[in-house]
Amino acid sequence: MDSALPNPALPRSAWLFLLAGFAAMYLPTYWWAATTIWRTDEHAHGAIILLVVAWLFWQRREPILAAAGKPAPVAGWSCFALGVLLYVVGRSQDVSIFEIGSQILVLAGSLLVLAGRAGARAAWFPLAYLVFMIPLPGILVDAATAPLKQWISVIVEALLYGAGYPIARSGVVLSIGPYQLLVADACSGLHSMVSLAALGALFMYLAGRRSLTHHFLMAASILPVAFTANVIRVVLLVLLTYHFGDDAGQGFLHGAAGLVLILAALLFLTALDRVLLPFTRTLSRPRAATRHA
Repeated sequence: MDSALPNPALPRSAWLFLLAGFAAMYLPTYWWAATTIWRTDEHAHGAIILLVVAWLFWQRREPILAAAGKPAPVAGWSCFALGVLLYVVGRSQDVSIFEIGSQILVLAGSLLVLAGRAGARAAWFPLAYLVFMIPLPGILVDAATAPLKQWISVIVEALLYGAGYPIARSGVVLSIGPYQLLVADACSGLHSMVSLAALGALFMYLAGRRSLTHHFLMAASILPVAFTANVIRVVLLVLLTYHFGDDAGQGFLHGAAGLVLILAALLFLTALDRVLLPFTRTLSRPRAATRHA
């Protein structure tokens, strides 16, 4: 018997109707994003998140379609209506946070109506992963970018000065030899933190570790690892500029350095997962019952 077939109470036409309605609502949104914000370095990961979410839903199709339990119409329609309201406000007022974020509520509400709470639980991670597609609020970006740039500038100056390089700093401007380098907003590392957080969350989900301690330690390491990787990236770019000139520091190697360090940070998370595994297994292992005389 094919376990991927939907329950008798949920005909295939209902799922096709859901897909058609969702596509009618959000394909224009995806097209707009693909021609605007997804072309920028800050939000380029949005298209990748969309593909990953589609794959995750496909991977979870069997437990979603075969989810037992009754539909939850009250919770489902309430969630769906709130999502549609956010979509309408975001679409009409050009608020991309609302427009893109609304798909989480629309999908969650649809699953609650069609497959109940069991179906929504089966899709919890793909739904939650859509958070990474939502553009960061401007007020948050502005509040975080300035201190991040300042910290990175201070650390890079201290590291290179300690290594004997002729470097000085004025605010977020680094002077080394005949060159002056501005630690721009893109070098703050905020968006690389978001990208690495998305990669780390996907890695932890696919790894399927059962220990809450393991998940907590892995999640807590993501932002420090991303920040450290970005500091190393800026150090490398400063050294490239100092030794090989401005063209080398601002050319192809500028973008390549970011990609390489994201991959290096992901490898570090993989190694950390392996190191933590035996310890968290021991912590999560149930203790044997104590015998009384």
